[in-house]
Amino acid sequence: MREVRIHSENNDFQHVETLARNRTKRQKSHQFFVEGVRNINQAIAHSFQIKSFFSVTGARLSPWAQQILDGGVAETHFSLPAALMGKLSEKDQTSELAAVVAMPPDDLSRIDAKAGARVVVFDRPSNPGNLGTLVRSCDAFGVSGVIVTGHAVDLYDPLVIRASVGSFFTLPIVRLPSHHELLSWVAARRSEAEGLRVIGTSAKAEVSVRDDAFSGRSLLIFGNETHGMSAGYRELCDQLLTIPMGGTASSLNVSCAASIVLYEAFCRSQNAQ
Repeated sequence: MREVRIHSENNDFQHVETLARNRTKRQKSHQFFVEGVRNINQAIAHSFQIKSFFSVTGARLSPWAQQILDGGVAETHFSLPAALMGKLSEKDQTSELAAVVAMPPDDLSRIDAKAGARVVVFDRPSNPGNLGTLVRSCDAFGVSGVIVTGHAVDLYDPLVIRASVGSFFTLPIVRLPSHHELLSWVAARRSEAEGLRVIGTSAKAEVSVRDDAFSGRSLLIFGNETHGMSAGYRELCDQLLTIPMGGTASSLNVSCAASIVLYEAFCRSQNAQ
C-alpha cells in the first residue's frame, strides 16, 4: 500500500473532502466517503473496493486501525494533520480512520431473487435518515436487496450510510432512474416457476398486514415520504396492505411503516420454517 503524507488542503485532500460533501463529485468519480469502525469493517467484510484510507499523522492508532492498515486492502494510505482530518469527519469526535470506497454497479443482477426472497423498492426517498433506517431494517429482517428508484436523496450521502449503522454494506442496493427500468425484471421474475408477488402499502387498503401470509417470493414497495407510491407502482401491485393504527395519527413515517411490514413478513417466514 502506497503511503502519502498530506500537509495542506492540496488536491488529494480536496478530492476526498468533495466526496464527503458533494453529490455530483461522488457520482462522477464513482467513489464515496466512509468513516467509523462498523462501516469500515462491513465494507471490507463484504468485499467493497477500498481505494484509500485516511488517518492523523503521528497519531497512536488503536490495534483495530493498525490491523486494518496492515491488511493492505487499499491502494493508498494518506496521513494528514488532525485539523484536516476533523474537516473531513461528520462526527462530533473525529474518526480514527476514514476511507474512500468505490461504488458497486447499479445492476439488478447483484440482487439474488431466489425462491422465497423478499426484495424492497423505495421510490423517490427524500430524507437520508429514512433511507438509511430502511436499509438497516431490510438487513435485520432478511431482505435480499434494495432498489431505490426515481429522483431521490443520494444513496451515498454520508448521512444515509451513518443512519444504516453498517447495514449499508451487507446487502445489495441498486439505483434506477424510475419504475420503468424495473418492469422487465419484474416480468422476468413473474414468468419463472417461483413467480413474484408485488406488494404495496396504502392507508386506504382493505387488507391488514397482520392478515397477509407473505408467502413466496415478493417485491415490497414503499413510496415517497410525502406523496406515497406513484400511479405506476400502484398498477404494478398484486396486493395493497394497510397497517392498523389507533390514536389520532393518520400515517406513519415511511421507515417506521416499512419496518412494521418487514417484521410481519419476517415473522411469517420464521414460522413457516
